[in-house]
Amino acid sequence: METSPRRQPTLDEVAARAGVSRTAASRVINNVPHVSAAKRAAVERAVRELGYVPNPTARALATRRAGAVVLAVSSDEPGLFADPFFAEVTVGVSSYLDRTDLELILLLANTPRGKERLRRILGSQRADGVMLMALRGDDPLGRLAEETELPVVFGGLPLTGGTPRWYVDPDNRGGARLAAEHLLRGGRRNIAMITGQPDLEAAVARERGFHEALVLAGRCAAGVAAGDFTQDSGEAAMERLLTERPDIDGVFTANDGMALGALRALRRHGRRVPEDVAVVGFDDLAGALYADPPLTTVHQPVRALGLEMARMLAAAIDGQDPSPLVLPTRLTVRESAPSPSTSTSPSPSPSLSPGTAG
Repeated sequence: METSPRRQPTLDEVAARAGVSRTAASRVINNVPHVSAAKRAAVERAVRELGYVPNPTARALATRRAGAVVLAVSSDEPGLFADPFFAEVTVGVSSYLDRTDLELILLLANTPRGKERLRRILGSQRADGVMLMALRGDDPLGRLAEETELPVVFGGLPLTGGTPRWYVDPDNRGGARLAAEHLLRGGRRNIAMITGQPDLEAAVARERGFHEALVLAGRCAAGVAAGDFTQDSGEAAMERLLTERPDIDGVFTANDGMALGALRALRRHGRRVPEDVAVVGFDDLAGALYADPPLTTVHQPVRALGLEMARMLAAAIDGQDPSPLVLPTRLTVRESAPSPSTSTSPSPSPSLSPGTAG
């Protein structure tokens, strides 16, 4: 009596034996990088135990690249990529990808639909890697990044979840220290800050750097008001600060947009900039030069941030293990807070009452 040929084990059975996802098992079998050593060892052991033989056609399909990468931002604002900051990041990403054969997929991923679309892209291997930006607190996008076997590069450090393997981040803390030190050198004695959202690492780091500079100088903040990186929030925060501490003579804002809002509030209250109140922002985007007065601000290389994210991701896709990168920041001095040698000493305003009109 003839015996029936032994059935070949399937990829799903290998994955189940190894205790990993089907995607992870496929990547190990096809020798694709970016699989942890523990998962690779478990899959290789399951292959030996089951006697699994890869299908040549399936292997060819599995090792084929998608030719695309995703830039996913944790936001649900449709106009986000027109925002000067994210527009510059996107230009930087695109400028590097133009040197490669990789296409760019832009994705707002802070809605159920956006998250599901990202899951589909990752699950169907329609992308070779992902860049994540603007993660807030315990963001589910961070957990999604942990689940995928594709390389993931973070634009800015996440606030929770530990330090990722690959990231590009500006020196937010050091830049904020530069801003506070500049105000101190200018003779400002009552210095306040307008912060960003507390669930963003960049905002937390900038606030920390600001306070560090004051503590080292033996000083404390005259006030802290929260904003959300928009001009309107900067204007409202400046209003609160002027009400609580009408003697403020210097303010650092966690981005340029809020600085522009703060300038509006100061004008409405009859405060002269920089004579009465010096203002320093953070970003040094194009709008800072055309503010009234032109804005002193911490320059962060926004376009380089996008370029280096794309460079790092392309290297990871090619099987390399690039090192994380922290980009330097520097101070750009303009009329809103001039250097001490050219500054006008703070002088009493004609009226310090919060409701004074300009």
